[in-house]
Amino acid sequence: MTIDTRAWDRLGNGGLTFTEMGFGSAPIGNLYRAVSDEEVDALLQIAWDSGLRYYDTAPLYGLGLSETRLNRFLRDKPRDEYVLSTKVGRLLRPCPPDQRDGFGKWFDVPARQEVYDYGYDGTMRSLEFSLERLGVDRVDILFGHDLDIFNHGTQDTLDAKLAEFMEGGHKALVELREQGVIKAFGTGVNEWQSAQWVAERGDPDMFLLAGRYTLLEQEALNSFLPLCTKRGIGIVVGGAYNSGILATGPRPGAFYNYDPAPQEILDRVGRIQSVCEDHGVRLVDAAYRFPLLHPAVVSVIPGGQGVAEMNSNVQAAKARIPAALWEDLKAQGLMRSDAPVEGGN
Repeated sequence: MTIDTRAWDRLGNGGLTFTEMGFGSAPIGNLYRAVSDEEVDALLQIAWDSGLRYYDTAPLYGLGLSETRLNRFLRDKPRDEYVLSTKVGRLLRPCPPDQRDGFGKWFDVPARQEVYDYGYDGTMRSLEFSLERLGVDRVDILFGHDLDIFNHGTQDTLDAKLAEFMEGGHKALVELREQGVIKAFGTGVNEWQSAQWVAERGDPDMFLLAGRYTLLEQEALNSFLPLCTKRGIGIVVGGAYNSGILATGPRPGAFYNYDPAPQEILDRVGRIQSVCEDHGVRLVDAAYRFPLLHPAVVSVIPGGQGVAEMNSNVQAAKARIPAALWEDLKAQGLMRSDAPVEGGN
């Protein structure tokens, strides 16, 4: 099976060709549990053999571990055969093991502390360090990472980080794009509002939006996604399963937005799942396909920490979704009426 591809060329420079399914590399940074090198290699091999050719990573993921694990796997792959994105905004500083960041989130990872730096020099240094960890001569896309309230805590703090990014990091990324070092840049965020803010003031090509355009959440249709469509800005959708609940269903302890799901979310997902079952469709298959129905979306990057999850993702990429399923979700008020569903699949 070969995963379908989507061409993106906002600037007329040849652009990039994405596989509709990409590989979100946070889990191979030992997110929430340690994963062996053998397990990582196995699931990366499944992804590659399935035709997947877009990989997204970041210095944050495993405090460098995700990038170095991709290095090992991609080392013998022709560089022109895949698209690679990583992130800027954090530098990693060596420290004593008991002083590292991310205890309880990242397991068995290098002893590093995160240092936020969205400035010009920090952006250039971050790229240099990432190229070393990844073992490649170039990346295709750079995203300014976590420029959102979810990460920075308050609007005032975020405003300061956004100002730093626009005055420094954005300038560096424009230069890198103009020099042909990268093909595209934007931000990788958990909130569409800050991405729209950057789009209105800068010249981004692409955003990685996590969890904000899914079967559960479509508020981004109000203004953000129409702006992206108008500007030719591509969207990579992360968190299409809203931290898991759209993959697992509304079982006890199911996660939504990185926390146990509240009852109202459990109830809504239960209703969505019921509609899916009426059409003989797995909930996870519908959740994967839904964002790809929007014309701005170039790829969906579900996380997969184990072989079973990776196989499930590949199965979702093969699934066919009847148009009647989307019609029923809209009729029952479980999906916005203006959500694009052309062709149903």
